[in-house]
Amino acid sequence: MRDTTLVIMAAGIGSRFGGGGVKQLTPFGPGGEIIMDYSIYDAIKAGFTKIVFVIRHSMEKDFREIIGDRIAKQIKVEYAFQELEDLPGGYAVPKGREKPWGTGQAILACREVIHEPFAVINADDYYGKDAFCKVHQFLVDSKPSMDGRYHFCMAGFILKNTLSKHGGVTRGICRLNEEDELIEILETRDILKTSDGGAAVYSGNASLIRLDPDSLVSMNFWGFTPDFMDELERGFVKFLYNLDENKLKAEYLLPTIADRMLKERKVDITVLPSNDRWFGVTFREDVPIVKQSILELVEAGKYPPALFQ
Repeated sequence: MRDTTLVIMAAGIGSRFGGGGVKQLTPFGPGGEIIMDYSIYDAIKAGFTKIVFVIRHSMEKDFREIIGDRIAKQIKVEYAFQELEDLPGGYAVPKGREKPWGTGQAILACREVIHEPFAVINADDYYGKDAFCKVHQFLVDSKPSMDGRYHFCMAGFILKNTLSKHGGVTRGICRLNEEDELIEILETRDILKTSDGGAAVYSGNASLIRLDPDSLVSMNFWGFTPDFMDELERGFVKFLYNLDENKLKAEYLLPTIADRMLKERKVDITVLPSNDRWFGVTFREDVPIVKQSILELVEAGKYPPALFQ
């Protein structure tokens, strides 16, 4: 079986989660499991052969103690470090900038440890087994880019199943062609869950605009070939060169990168719809809902009562 890697992006500051700890390391399962435990369990079952954790140096000690050392007994583990100062030659951190440069930079941080097809997920999202199996199979069958054209994949989730009743969220809403290939990703901020279970955003005049609640959205579950790193490096330099007055907050994001590549006709992206329900933690108020959801999965026999103990 072909080697495949799962990259878990866990370096995010999680500012909306509030005080009281790093949300990526918060226990959610009945045996004290964190959300990453369930993603890694599903990844191993699907056939992935290596895990790469993207973290910050400042959280390394706690991270290894809480999850890294346990997982290393189950599957090969490597670490990559996303830091604000990790920039190409000739570039410096703008004065006043505090947060790293987004998910594109997070994947670039892995450039020394990834040499095989790889998937990318967020640390604080639960995706379900179906997505891991589908993305893994895509990676096993994948081939390097030909004539500068790449072929990637993305797990798609139903918008209405990815919202929080505790506040607005950002989602990449997908537009597909008849072959389930991605045409466009529209990064949409502050999407609200409506009282009838739908989705909406506020327009400029403060009126609500309804969105199709059954749209497929990107939840940052991607499948890439290793030569994507070359494209990421080139794109990061252009991103930094074109920084404007938003230089203190601008981010180099995977959905935006993918959308640019689509417009430049550099890539075909197959969207793999997931039959599982997504859930995750954006706000601290989401914690009880996630804990209950995981407990229900365990009680239904989807997972053992204790993982990787």
